[in-house]
Amino acid sequence: MRSLLSVIVAHVLLACTSVAVVSDISAGTIDYRQEMRAFVQGISEYAKNSSVGFVVIPQNGVELISTTGEATGAPARDYLRSIDGVGQESLFYGYYADGVKSPESETHRISALLDMARREGGVAVLVSDYCLTHVCMDHSLRRNKAKGYVSFSAEYRELNNIPDYPPVIDANRTPVTRLSEVKNFLYLINPDSFANRQALVDAVAGTEFDLVILDFFFRGEAFTRQQVEQLKLKSNGAKRLLLSYLSIGEAEDYRYYWSELWKESPPAWLREQNPVWEGNYYVEYWNPDWQRIIYGDDSAYLDKILDAGFDGVYLDIIDAFEFFEKQ
Repeated sequence: MRSLLSVIVAHVLLACTSVAVVSDISAGTIDYRQEMRAFVQGISEYAKNSSVGFVVIPQNGVELISTTGEATGAPARDYLRSIDGVGQESLFYGYYADGVKSPESETHRISALLDMARREGGVAVLVSDYCLTHVCMDHSLRRNKAKGYVSFSAEYRELNNIPDYPPVIDANRTPVTRLSEVKNFLYLINPDSFANRQALVDAVAGTEFDLVILDFFFRGEAFTRQQVEQLKLKSNGAKRLLLSYLSIGEAEDYRYYWSELWKESPPAWLREQNPVWEGNYYVEYWNPDWQRIIYGDDSAYLDKILDAGFDGVYLDIIDAFEFFEKQ
């Protein structure tokens, strides 16, 4: 649990962050990209004030790295200072379909922004490619390594297993305490195939990955503090980083915060269901009521993650601004 002083300081920091937002919501003028930057910055400031060294990595939405959304624009320095890494899906494989090479034009465009983040912000880049074959996995690993990116070659987009292939790349035998030390990672957020929560913990603890990204809940049950500490140790006993997945750009009807009443009488910030992902709903992520669900008190999602002892968060649906820009 965090001290009252840390919470007060965090809220002061958030107040300062909100000043930088250029949107005039009262006038109906919203800069959706800047609102997402401000949301991530607020999450980061709050979390890092609560837990020294806490890692914050937004996934996708690389357009936020630049003030123009292009690599030719100026870097969004406040945003880059607030994050420790950038996650990217389907950079080399999986943009259109799993196991299919991503279009080079998109690979080039996204890589240019990822390189800007590394160059201007000193952040790490974590890439998840969706591969079906060993040939695809090997090619993905080679291309990511050539770019200096840390990569995970997933067998399935569902991210529901610990792949047998490839073996852990550049297995690190020493403790990993900073993101800059990470050479490989495991992305496992749909682990329902495991018999129970402890079976999942034991399986992950038996690996040598430098960093592991898990969902905070297993079949609706949060990991215990003891299980979190077990997950943070590799099979050789060395420490690794443990991050929790956290969707901030959509509400999910299978989460603890969801109310069935919302389907009949939705809150002002809740929008329509994502047609691609059943149970996921667009949200007006700049709304303070939604943001309070994500962080700011003991019942908030991020606060639960902090209290459980995770080393950081992997923020998803960062690119939610695209939905609103098309309205």
